[in-house]
Amino acid sequence: MNDNYHDNFATKKKPSYAISPDLRAYLLQFDRERRLPVTYHDLLDWQDTMPLYDSNGNDTLWQTVIYRPDEMPRLNRNLTMLYSILKAEGETSMLEHLYADRIDYCAFGNSKPFRIRIVNARNDNQDYYYIKLADASRVYGLEIEHLLSPNRMHYLTEQNTLVEEHVVGIPGDIFIEKWMHDPHIKKIRLAKELVKFNERCFVRLLGDMRPYNFVVDVTPDFEEVQIRIRSMDFDQQSYSGRKTFYLPQFFKDNLPLVTFCTAQLEPASARQYQREEQSLINRRMMLVRDRLTRLLSAMRLDKLSSPDKVLMLRESLADHYKTDLFLVCQSMGDLVTESLEQIIRNIRSGNSGGSTPLFPLKG
Repeated sequence: MNDNYHDNFATKKKPSYAISPDLRAYLLQFDRERRLPVTYHDLLDWQDTMPLYDSNGNDTLWQTVIYRPDEMPRLNRNLTMLYSILKAEGETSMLEHLYADRIDYCAFGNSKPFRIRIVNARNDNQDYYYIKLADASRVYGLEIEHLLSPNRMHYLTEQNTLVEEHVVGIPGDIFIEKWMHDPHIKKIRLAKELVKFNERCFVRLLGDMRPYNFVVDVTPDFEEVQIRIRSMDFDQQSYSGRKTFYLPQFFKDNLPLVTFCTAQLEPASARQYQREEQSLINRRMMLVRDRLTRLLSAMRLDKLSSPDKVLMLRESLADHYKTDLFLVCQSMGDLVTESLEQIIRNIRSGNSGGSTPLFPLKG
């Protein structure tokens, strides 16, 4: 685990990678690249800031930014228009009762995001979205999530601007602290979802899933509460050279969740849930084959990490999967492609093993 913790510090220094021409062409082809009424650069000209505290008086690391009074009418109009583009394809009838109530900025993190709070004046309902610096790593992460997970990701780009819908759910750290032992949550469902989430992250090489980088979506069903763990941070898509960085189970902050959940599972059940998730990923790949091929073709040509990290990860994955096919990979995009190919081979061959190491399960 120590290697993993060393890499935690490196995540703060991850460089931003520009969107390449091939990725831009993909975004244009699938209607992700649009002409937007507000860009990231437009929001940088604030007049003042003040720290934002939560309901308990704790510093959130966000700052509320304040703009000149003469700027606000135009900015409010454009921000609500951008919200309508993201949510309703630019439907203008909704604009008359929406307004941008607050704009927050966070210097912590690679994308230095602005968070926009939109309020419906008719009923005071609030919603959020984010305007960030576009980073190719994050865009690939969002698109792979959209194509290969059970979650749909709504985002748009224009040049170096990335606009993202808010991912609804209980932040992982708050869930661990306050919700994990809620009697309404069936333990086995939570354990199953942790195994499936762990599998999704590993096979598509999404790293840094510490508790504040994912949310837990809790949905009451007609008989029992349904659980889904969702990534909300994609900056570390295929960047680290350490294999354990792509396995949420190995982060120290996730240990209470891992310990709680794995106490419920027998090894055979855990392997079953791994196979179920692999099968679902395979089905999604078949459904979006052409689009996924187009995305991976761009990703394989992109520089998303340093050569030494690519070399380190390809050797670890070759050892993990017991195949030399990873050793010819030259980029992170190559490694993601080969990792997904392993899923297809497992399904076709009827391989009964899970692709990721199992938790320290009981029994």
